[in-house]
Amino acid sequence: MATYSGQLYKLKHHLDSKQQAIYSLDIDHELFELGSAINKNIEITFQNKIQCVSCGKLIKKTYNRGVCFPCVQRLASCDMCIVKPELCHFDKGTCREPEWGKKNCMITHTIYLANTSGAKVGVTRTHQQTTRWLDQGATQAMPFIQVEKRLDAGLIEATLSQHIADKTNWRKMLSGRPENIDLDDVANELIDLIPEDVEHEVLEEEAIEIFYPVVSYPEKVKSVNLDKTNQIKSKLMGIKGQYLILECGVFNVARHTGYFCDIKID
Repeated sequence: MATYSGQLYKLKHHLDSKQQAIYSLDIDHELFELGSAINKNIEITFQNKIQCVSCGKLIKKTYNRGVCFPCVQRLASCDMCIVKPELCHFDKGTCREPEWGKKNCMITHTIYLANTSGAKVGVTRTHQQTTRWLDQGATQAMPFIQVEKRLDAGLIEATLSQHIADKTNWRKMLSGRPENIDLDDVANELIDLIPEDVEHEVLEEEAIEIFYPVVSYPEKVKSVNLDKTNQIKSKLMGIKGQYLILECGVFNVARHTGYFCDIKID
């Protein structure tokens, strides 16, 4: 039996040479590979302790994946423009943390096409596009457009989202592997809709296919969390996105960032 104890962070992942998603638990910023845990029993016990991952304050509830309410109001990474990049206000001089904004928003961004619960468009910093695709449970993904700052990415995404989804239906994403989509065809349908007044580069890259460690998907997707029960015991049937797919339901690891837990795998 393997036992891990400490503060939980979002799952870490990467792709191997065969485009297989490789997952690790992040406990106290130590990584523990999860591949061998598939089809084994897992027990997650909440220690009744939550700590803000930014300021370290003990709290009863997290906001924006692991931070306290004062930090939500203070951190640039929690501003509304992170969710809606077309609202980026760095150029107006009103960024909450200008140095953070320089490092994270005034850099190259990619508008991508993906197949999560169907075709969608999304925005990510170019250097972390694979992380973004895996977080969303994409089974196919393709870089589409490149721009030099987050605001421009948001303006293009906002226009394209009038014609294609920009969100993932998480229940549908966890209900099975979707049928493949020709993302080149999707790109061809959208290319003439790109705003001409936003400086950009259309990319010519091939779509990749991504595979997840799942032995079976749930017939009915229901979530389980540590706010309703202090302990979850079940068999781990797979991992996709930021979710552990259990026989008893799906557990969103990223949502529990900041929670102190004991995790046993047998």
